[in-house]
Amino acid sequence: MDQQKLKERAHDVDVTVWVGKSGVDAVVDELNDQLADRDLVKVKFLRAARAGSSTEEKAAGLADSVNAQVIDTRGHTAVFHR
Repeated sequence: MDQQKLKERAHDVDVTVWVGKSGVDAVVDELNDQLADRDLVKVKFLRAARAGSSTEEKAAGLADSVNAQVIDTRGHTAVFHR
C-alpha cells in the first residue's frame, strides 16, 4: 500500500499508545504488540516525553526500536506502520 493511502487510513485511527515521562523505551513492547495485531498504530508524545527534541526525532527513534515505518507526524502525534 502506498504512503498516501496509509495516511488517508490513519486519519480515522485513534491514539492507542501514549509516550510520557518514562520515555520511548517504556512503550516499545506495547507498540510491538499493537503492530502485530494491526497495520497502523497512532502514538501521542506527551510534553514530558518531548523534552528537548521534536516529535519527528522521537518518532524516528521509536520506529527504529520496533522495526516500523513512520507514516505521518502531525503536532505531537505519529502514525506507525509495519
